[in-house]
Amino acid sequence: MDAQPLVPCAGGAKPVAMIVSPHILLLAGSSEAQHIAQSLSARGLSYDVWLSEAPRGPTQMPHTPQLRRFDSAGAMQQAVAQGRYSALLDAAHAFDRTGTAQAVTAARALGLPYMRVERPLWLVHDHPLWQLAPDVHTACAMIGPKARVFATTGWESLPEFNAFSGEVLFLRQTRKHARPAPYPFVELAFGDAPFSVQDEQELFRVQRIDTLICRNLGGLASRPKLDAALALGLRVILIDRPLLSVGLPMVATVQDAMDWVQSI
Repeated sequence: MDAQPLVPCAGGAKPVAMIVSPHILLLAGSSEAQHIAQSLSARGLSYDVWLSEAPRGPTQMPHTPQLRRFDSAGAMQQAVAQGRYSALLDAAHAFDRTGTAQAVTAARALGLPYMRVERPLWLVHDHPLWQLAPDVHTACAMIGPKARVFATTGWESLPEFNAFSGEVLFLRQTRKHARPAPYPFVELAFGDAPFSVQDEQELFRVQRIDTLICRNLGGLASRPKLDAALALGLRVILIDRPLLSVGLPMVATVQDAMDWVQSI
């Protein structure tokens, strides 16, 4: 923790350094963010949590997150400055690179410490039925005419499936809504996280799924669908994460993130 200038004491006593705890801005959206928030609260540290979109499942945050989404890095920078934060800890969703880029720019402009929490990728080289694709559009082009596909790439990815040539595309939705699917080949699969391996296997069996398309999130929270696909011998297409800036400071675990907080 940073020590402030020495404060003189009355009566000629030695001056005492005032220790000021950091005021952390935690960008959330990942499962790590929930654990980090719990650790920050347990240590009595001051922090706020920002989310760029409403959570898809139940949150376990000690503090209610604020929904904050910005049109530009300048707008985020202004909000960070107004919040008088002393450091930015970025545990946002791995596919929310816009928010990460804005946070990096804001932190640099304000001279604030910044750290990104980035969990390791799922690896494909040990699984002969697993493939990588740079984006959903490319993954869609890899689908054959009779494929029954289950995708967890989100509603916003649907335009990239417009040339889908398979039999049916089941798209997971974790928020209830009444919006109709934009294409006749799309069926919406509503469900509430967390999902177990057994639940995923049963779903894939009932819907006769032969291909899973999902984003390469890494970690354990989103792993059950992959383990279910592996157990059933399904083809898997993993969408690559968008690239991060070269040289971005990163840690991989909650413990490493908390060690960084202690070092500020």
